[in-house]
Amino acid sequence: MSRKRYSLGALLSVAVGSFVLAAVFFHAPASSPVLATNIVPGDGRLPSFSAVARRTMPAVVNISSTMQKGSPRPGPGPFGGMDPFEDFFNRFFGEAVPREAPQRSLGSGILISREGEILTNYHVVKNAEAIKVRLADQGEYEARVVGKDERTDLALIRINRGPSNLPVARWGNSAALEVGDWVVAIGNPFGLDLTVTAGIVSAKGRVIGAGPYDNFIQTDASINPGNSGGPLINMQGEVVGVNTAIFSQSGGNIGIGFAIPVDLAKKVVDQLRKNGRVVRGWLGIRAQDVTPQLAAALGISRTSGVMAVVTDVAENSPAAEAGIKPGDVILEYNGKPLPKSQDLPSLVADTVPGHKVTLKIIREKSERIIAARVGEVPEEREVAAQPEGRDGDIGLRVQKVTPELSRRLGLATTKGVIVIDVKPGSPADSAGIEPGDVIREVNQRPVNTVKDFENSVRQNRRGDRLLLLVQRGDNAVFFALKKKS
Repeated sequence: MSRKRYSLGALLSVAVGSFVLAAVFFHAPASSPVLATNIVPGDGRLPSFSAVARRTMPAVVNISSTMQKGSPRPGPGPFGGMDPFEDFFNRFFGEAVPREAPQRSLGSGILISREGEILTNYHVVKNAEAIKVRLADQGEYEARVVGKDERTDLALIRINRGPSNLPVARWGNSAALEVGDWVVAIGNPFGLDLTVTAGIVSAKGRVIGAGPYDNFIQTDASINPGNSGGPLINMQGEVVGVNTAIFSQSGGNIGIGFAIPVDLAKKVVDQLRKNGRVVRGWLGIRAQDVTPQLAAALGISRTSGVMAVVTDVAENSPAAEAGIKPGDVILEYNGKPLPKSQDLPSLVADTVPGHKVTLKIIREKSERIIAARVGEVPEEREVAAQPEGRDGDIGLRVQKVTPELSRRLGLATTKGVIVIDVKPGSPADSAGIEPGDVIREVNQRPVNTVKDFENSVRQNRRGDRLLLLVQRGDNAVFFALKKKS
């Protein structure tokens, strides 16, 4: 993370950033002083962010950590995948140094208590052997991890010995953010201390494939490597997000950055402070939104707004014990309608383990209520399953998933058949099925062998719609497609 790479685009970015410094901002924390007046652009001129920057910079820190040499990769997550953020950040940032060498991580943090508690990203301090914190006044101190949560990519650290009356950030309300609102970020991109950038909220509730609790704020405020863990600030000088990622193929900012909503961060901090970890409710199900195509394939009327269809039920989970099955369409969770399927993991996670909940579902076109007792998210979980088969009507070639193949390819299941070839232009290709996908069901019938797959497909006439439940990485997804006419 400390390696510096410069390009013409980067130099132009620095030049523009220097020219418009007062009107640009990055991900930085809001400090305890409250901004006296709100800045509301309305006269055609850009607002000045100098007051926000001046008041909030003291609560932004620079974090450097030395990783343990030869640190092992994290173990499987609750659905059998690896660290949900590791592949994500490698994809966007790359690996700065060989894995066998000691790794140095450079990031940012937000002072949230006068005694030196600092909120930052999990990936900034994971496997840290030593952590150093540099304050805005250039004072340097060693810090220790109080608690961390890889599922939300958040961590709480604390300065070991230092000042006892530090400036602190002021919490805001991320739910009150509107798309188009001005936001400011302050951080340490590429090791450049206290860099301020500005932009707007580009979108809310973004799902970017980083983990089961995706709900990111998207912003065009410049975010670069080294900004991770810094705050996103509203025009009242309040922290509304924790900057965590960028979307970039070059490793630099292209105007698409993501921040963790502060409403989620506040819940995580409370638990990290109390327990050193986050205790979450768990049912063991995954779901996706019901599209018009899926509704037609499931034979249900999609008139009640967004619904969520269950795509995966973990073995020996509370959901499995309650009798929930893939293909069940969830209308309500504990009496509350689901705005979208992505909200389900957070609703379950916020439920205290041991509590009973009800799910209103549609199964076989009939509504019913299922009661389930919420469990606790396990630290690790095993997810359960050579000849090849081919079906020309949908354009797939498949092979049985053996335990050896599952281990070699890092699959999250040993059940089903794996797609080894997709014919270009075929119904399967048009639907988005890819080599490496594992087909677990055809028309809601389990597929454990190549013969199961072939028989299930053949039962449908040409032109009929097929509903395939596919495992892709950690996610289970339904695909609806038609056999060739």
